[in-house]
Amino acid sequence: MSEEEDRKPRSDEARYDPEITSEFALPAGIAVPEAGVEPETTSEFVVPKGLATPQPAAGEPEGSAFSLPSTYSAQDPGFTPASGFPRVSLVKDAPWQDRMRTMLRMPVAERPAPETVQKTEDDGPAVPRVLDLTLRIGELLLAGGEGAEDVEAAMFAVCRSYGLDRCEPGVTFTLLAISYQPSLVDDPVTASRTVRRRGTDYTRLAAVFRLVDDLTDPETHVSLEEAYRRLAEIRRNRHPYPGWALTGASGLLAGAASVLVGGDFLVFVAAAIGAMLGDRLAWLCAGRGLPEFYQFMIAAMPPAAIGVAFALAHVDVKASAVVTGGLFALLPGRALVAGVQDGLTGFYITASARLLEVMYFFVGIVIGVLTVLYFGVKLGGRLNPDAALIGSARPLLQIAASMVLSLTFAVLLQQERSTVLAVTLNGGVAWCVYGAMHYAGEISPVASTAAAAGLVGLFGQLLSRYRFASALPYTTAAIGPLLPGSATYFGLLSMAQNEVDKGLVSLAKAASLAMAIAIGVNLGSEISRLGLRVGSARKRRAAKRTRGF
Repeated sequence: MSEEEDRKPRSDEARYDPEITSEFALPAGIAVPEAGVEPETTSEFVVPKGLATPQPAAGEPEGSAFSLPSTYSAQDPGFTPASGFPRVSLVKDAPWQDRMRTMLRMPVAERPAPETVQKTEDDGPAVPRVLDLTLRIGELLLAGGEGAEDVEAAMFAVCRSYGLDRCEPGVTFTLLAISYQPSLVDDPVTASRTVRRRGTDYTRLAAVFRLVDDLTDPETHVSLEEAYRRLAEIRRNRHPYPGWALTGASGLLAGAASVLVGGDFLVFVAAAIGAMLGDRLAWLCAGRGLPEFYQFMIAAMPPAAIGVAFALAHVDVKASAVVTGGLFALLPGRALVAGVQDGLTGFYITASARLLEVMYFFVGIVIGVLTVLYFGVKLGGRLNPDAALIGSARPLLQIAASMVLSLTFAVLLQQERSTVLAVTLNGGVAWCVYGAMHYAGEISPVASTAAAAGLVGLFGQLLSRYRFASALPYTTAAIGPLLPGSATYFGLLSMAQNEVDKGLVSLAKAASLAMAIAIGVNLGSEISRLGLRVGSARKRRAAKRTRGF
């Protein structure tokens, strides 16, 4: 045997050599596994014993990530189709309010592309300027008393008219915000604006609606600069009625309201004088910068003082009717109905803020009245609040008073002169329906009020669609005779006089009447939209607003 053979150990001896200390050496007594008996791979992706190897899909290599699982079936109806949800098509000739409201109630992914794009350049206007214009328009609408949902619809319409389809407006009582995201990979652009001043001017409101209507019209091309110019003119426009006309309208409104609750000619004159004095005092306080709470408190004192003077002089008149009529122009029934309507449409934060504002105004009015009543009682006079709630059936006189009340209410709301006649007739029809159901038919006042308010909402929506304007000028003043001003006032007055049970009953009645008015107006508006070509109920996904998705 050669030296090389001696230096080369045999495999078996080397394998079991006890001097070898490698940790990989097999201990003595363990058999060496034969090749091919058990796989040497220990990968977790190895198919276990007894399981058939899956065959790759046709056209794909084995192990491809795109190969379908063996348990997958292309005909499984449980999966969302690759094309997504069916596209919603809107009626082209529907009013823009309905089209924008319909798309606002859809998820962003389901909204159709903009139908019209108002462009000034090849790439369109700058996004920040469009958002700024949208916020300025929304500010005028919200400050003018428009509902939160209608403000969002107008803001959405302005954005889409300039090609910003992936935008989301947000409206609360004092804050407007809007966000635009070009795509899923781009950063969003967000802007906001605070509403600090509020004023009731339905002429300005109608002008803003005409501007939005022109922006959404496919046949009218309004550039961004032209839109800014028209918006500046709308802001500079003066009110259609002078100050003395507003003061006279508040007096006529108070006189008409006193007739509705059973007053005569002397009560009419006294209520009108008290309301005009209160209006002038409120204007003086506003010029001094006092908050509205104190303005309402001071404006409520002259009508109450005249009522107490009648009680002290023992004049045979319904002094409570004087107080009720004089305060009717101050009671914020419009804000109360607007708050309830915002709650019905799902804007609960805005609705809560409006109702809280109404509560403060009511408290200011009650404090002003109770201050005068306190000194009147000390002087020996007593005012019976129940006397104003007892009225005789005078249908012709009450219909005339309701029409006068609606007319003067329209003047106080600064409506356009072309809408005053229509809203006056609408208010007269509303009172006819209420009187026929309540007095002649002996139906409950809540049901009668709801039916009359529904008719007001129906006619108001039809008139607004005919003129392509807001529905507020045609509905707000018309529901004036139906407002629960007297019931709310007497409820608070009774509670202040330690008659809590009686006050709660009156307040519950006032709340029921306010809900009836708001629901009736909203339901009438929805019925009118169903009669118009605004698409089927399947396209209006209003029910999904509060379902959590």
